[in-house]
Amino acid sequence: MTGYFDRIAKLLGVVIAGLLISLSGAGAQEVKQIKLTDAQVSNFIKAQSDLAAIASKIQAAGETADPALQAELEGIAKKHGFESFAELDDVAANISIVMAGLDTQTGEFTDPVEALQKELDDVKKDESIPDADKKQLVDELSEAIKTTPPLQNKENIEVVKTHRAEIEKALQ
Repeated sequence: MTGYFDRIAKLLGVVIAGLLISLSGAGAQEVKQIKLTDAQVSNFIKAQSDLAAIASKIQAAGETADPALQAELEGIAKKHGFESFAELDDVAANISIVMAGLDTQTGEFTDPVEALQKELDDVKKDESIPDADKKQLVDELSEAIKTTPPLQNKENIEVVKTHRAEIEKALQ
C-alpha cells in the first residue's frame, strides 16, 4: 500500500512541480509547450536552490505575487540565464510533463495522461487501500488527468532523460 502512495505522490508531485511555481494564474491547459534545450534544463536545475529558498513566500502568495516577490522571481530567473520568470516557468512545466511520464524503473516514457490513467485504474482495483484514502487518491488522480496536457514536443524526452538524475536531486 505504501508503494502506491509513494508512486502516486511522486507522479502528482512531478506533474505539478513546475505548475505550482507559476504565479500567473495559468491553468495546466494553458501550459506553453516548448522545445527544451540542454542549457534551459541545466539552468532550471541551477535555479532550484534559489527557488527553494523562497518556497514559503511562493506558497503564501497563492496565484498572485506581490511586486516584491515578482521582482525576486524575475531576478532568480535572470540570474540563471532566463529572459524572465515566465520563461523559467515554461521550462519547469515542460520538464514536469516529461518527468511525469518517465518510468522510475526503466526510464521509458509514457504520456503522463496515460500514466495517470493506469495509476487510477490500479488504485480502483486495489482492495488493500482504505476507502477514505482510495477516494482521495481517485479524486486527485481524476483531477490530474483532466488538467495534465499531453506532450507535444517528443524531442524533450531525450533532453530530460539526459538530466533526469540532476532534476530529481534538485527537486528533493
